[in-house]
Amino acid sequence: MKRILLPALSFCYFLGFAQTVPDSSRRLKEVIIRPYFSDQPLLRTTGSFGLIDSLTLQRQQANSLVPAMNTIAGVRMEERSPGSYRLSIRGSLLRSPFGIRNVKIYLDEFPLTDAGGNSYLNALDAGSVGGIQVLKGPQSSIFGANSGGVVLISPLAIGKDSTLLKFKLQGGSYGLFQENIQLGKQWKNYQLNISQAYQRSDGYRDHSGMERHYFQALQKYNYSAAASLKGLLFYSDLHYNTPGGLNAAQFAANPRLSRQATKFTKSAIEQKAGIYSKTLYGGISNEWQISPQLKHIASLFTSYTDFKNPFITNYEHRKESTIGLRTYIEYEARKSTLNWKFNLGLESMQTSTTFDNFDNNFGTRGAVQAADKLKSAANFAFAHLNFDYLDKWLLEISGSANLYGYRYQSIAPVAVAEKTKNFDVQFMPRVALSYLASPEFSLHASLSKGYSPPTLAEVRASDNVINVALQPEFGWNYETGFKYEALQKRIFIDVTGFYYHLKSAIVRRLNQNDTEYFINAGGTKQWGLETAVSAWVIPLKSAGFIRGLQLRNAYTLSRFKFSDYLDKAVDYTGNDLTGVPKNIVLSSADLQLLNGWYLFVQHNYTSKIPLNDANTVYAGNYHLLQGKLGWKNLNIGKLPLELFIGADNLLNKKYSLGNDLNSIGGRHFNAAAGRNFYAGLVLKIK
Repeated sequence: MKRILLPALSFCYFLGFAQTVPDSSRRLKEVIIRPYFSDQPLLRTTGSFGLIDSLTLQRQQANSLVPAMNTIAGVRMEERSPGSYRLSIRGSLLRSPFGIRNVKIYLDEFPLTDAGGNSYLNALDAGSVGGIQVLKGPQSSIFGANSGGVVLISPLAIGKDSTLLKFKLQGGSYGLFQENIQLGKQWKNYQLNISQAYQRSDGYRDHSGMERHYFQALQKYNYSAAASLKGLLFYSDLHYNTPGGLNAAQFAANPRLSRQATKFTKSAIEQKAGIYSKTLYGGISNEWQISPQLKHIASLFTSYTDFKNPFITNYEHRKESTIGLRTYIEYEARKSTLNWKFNLGLESMQTSTTFDNFDNNFGTRGAVQAADKLKSAANFAFAHLNFDYLDKWLLEISGSANLYGYRYQSIAPVAVAEKTKNFDVQFMPRVALSYLASPEFSLHASLSKGYSPPTLAEVRASDNVINVALQPEFGWNYETGFKYEALQKRIFIDVTGFYYHLKSAIVRRLNQNDTEYFINAGGTKQWGLETAVSAWVIPLKSAGFIRGLQLRNAYTLSRFKFSDYLDKAVDYTGNDLTGVPKNIVLSSADLQLLNGWYLFVQHNYTSKIPLNDANTVYAGNYHLLQGKLGWKNLNIGKLPLELFIGADNLLNKKYSLGNDLNSIGGRHFNAAAGRNFYAGLVLKIK
């Protein structure tokens, strides 16, 4: 614990010292976010939020969202191999062998999470993302089913200039190559942003290569003084190999190995294990300011995904189509002492999925094992009230009525007529309050309920059995904290403590042949503390050799335990929650120098991680160090050019970023890359 506390205390002491330095510089801009319909200063928000702005994204390596997401306290994002994302917000990954579950994701106004509970976050190109907000803790009150949190992604928009063309190119270790072209065009009433990207990598491990083609278009048309129309379209063609997990002996001897053959199963290479996913997504949203007080927003969206997964034991092919609507009205009244806002709306979507499983004959489809059709419906109505009294007290009251269900039909090996499974209507409330005690200090507290029904991939898992007995997980979350800013907003401190009691937790189990299934097994009791500190030790200025220095620190303390948790005859109550490190400390320094030079350094400490429910196997703790050096003010004629070089895992640590939990045969470990480097350039044409 000392290795955690001492750096944190030293950093806080340094911030205290920095406050004594006289400051005659200009006041920094106030950070404004929009978590619950209204624009709010970060200091006054009623909950715990993480913000990833464009500068944070620029400082990270652009081929993955993982380093940027992991700058947020309480968030853990993993990448078992290039392109294979997993995401956890204040919880474990027991439900997610791969992919993202029990977290709701939106891309602009449109849900990226489908009615079946699946989110293809890895379909997106990291370089085409403009910013990310993370709402931590259950947010079912206005965003529907989730027990972990909500991620709000802003697509990259570069259309403020009349015309802007941006070209980015980078390459690096293990065959990394990425190019991204962005075009922004602004007419009088119309804005267009187009992004095209291509990325490939051979990967660090055997059989871990990936390739993605990506196209994205964002349009906005102000067709009257009071109304605008927005359109979003993206297409992603993603393939990545899945090398599979290693046991402890294999991981120690050669972490670059892929999963080896046994006397019962073939190897990952022999079976050409991998993911082939093509996704087309489109949405259109209309905003109408009916009067100064009344506004209406309506969004229609649809998507189609063709998903293929040759695996060790079978070859799965899914076809998924989604259509949905999200709409709400907003009424706002402003008085001298009390401002209030009311939102009323609904979100409705349906996802149809065909599951076809075949024998996997060395990467080609063989005989049919099973074929099923499932249709999931996710519907909820929500209301939200916001009271702002004297610009000091901010009270938010919201709730949603959630109705979820699915229909299922078996085609093979035995045909079964379509049946329906509906869950009871669930009311999900949230009450939150913040108080601005002074212009620099605020307090906040909230109470919310989370609710997450099983996803289609859990109802019909790789054991090819439709499990209608699987029930939703739910729980109450209590949190409180404070925010503090000083020295003309140069210093910002955010501290939040919470307790989350999750019941009927959905957990993953494996059969002896490595096929999976899911059950409800008790629950969890989760005590946590999250802190975030940022300081412009040297504020941004136009003169001098050092133009600015920003330090950041994020600390996550997770005391998560199983509660009433049984696996057959074994009681794991009181054990640490599988897959969750108790301590994560992330620190960074962003140094901006004369003539557009900059240096960015980031350090991540993650404590040991339990890999099975019995807590008998752990992944060791690790330190990650990364850095990036760039030069912005290089010109080719009149064209501004930026050059950069960077390195990841500078300490060359052996660690697993994406552990397989409760695996058969102890194959827990998916080794991350050793020390690696990258370099690239950015060219802008205005």
